[in-house]
Amino acid sequence: MTDTERDMTVVVTGASGRVGRRLAHAARAAGAAVRPASRASGFDWQDRSTWADALRGADAAFLAHPSDVGAPDAAEAVGALAREAAGLGVRRLALLSARGEEQARPTEEALRDAGADWTVVRSAWFAQNFSEGPLVAELRERGELVFPAGEVQEPFVDARDVADVVVAALTSGDRYAGQVLEVSGPRLLTFGEAVAEIAKETGRALTYRAVSPAEYGANLAAFGVPDEEAAFLVGLFASLLDGRNAHLSDGVRQVLGRPPRDFGGYVRDAATAGAWDA
Repeated sequence: MTDTERDMTVVVTGASGRVGRRLAHAARAAGAAVRPASRASGFDWQDRSTWADALRGADAAFLAHPSDVGAPDAAEAVGALAREAAGLGVRRLALLSARGEEQARPTEEALRDAGADWTVVRSAWFAQNFSEGPLVAELRERGELVFPAGEVQEPFVDARDVADVVVAALTSGDRYAGQVLEVSGPRLLTFGEAVAEIAKETGRALTYRAVSPAEYGANLAAFGVPDEEAAFLVGLFASLLDGRNAHLSDGVRQVLGRPPRDFGGYVRDAATAGAWDA
């Protein structure tokens, strides 16, 4: 990072999320000023009148749609926010996207058309999904993860690596402008194998039970998830977990010059922090 780039101000949407809060930490460590864009700071994805104050005077912005990058409203929202950012002089934009998610392509296209330098970071499934968010409660409280992944393999990526790649994309001049970077972990695991590694590290009898997307959707409805949202998630998982992502990507090494963090290291760190304590 040059001295000019050390003076950068980076807007971080989703600054309390799995990637966002790690990105904020990494950007500060790199010498950039971080401006969290969240409801706590007055920013609201649903209220466009709040966007200008979050973006004005910033040099770069990280865009993470609050539900999913392929959600029905994501392309319009991300496109509008990206255009507002470009109009206010924000030079660099990075979008968090997902490997293999065809539903995300309109959102990526909306970013490209906004008028600023852009980078798309397509991520594999976060390792931290097992220790943060709704899935961890099942493992912690019931000792079982119920999910519609079957025996499909996934190269789970550490959210810290995703954050580091985004920071590099935003603070390396135009080196990654106009590029799609795909990031993954260094090895393939089934969801069952991932849960087994967590069980071994924690000494708990944790299990994985595969269900069909339809059964998973019924479970979501039983937990009060709105029908439209449940239907979207069922369709999303049915496509993403069909084996299309059972391969490695080299984005972490390409950008950071090192191998991605291994799932086992993530498990040790999360277990030490008590992520799965009963």
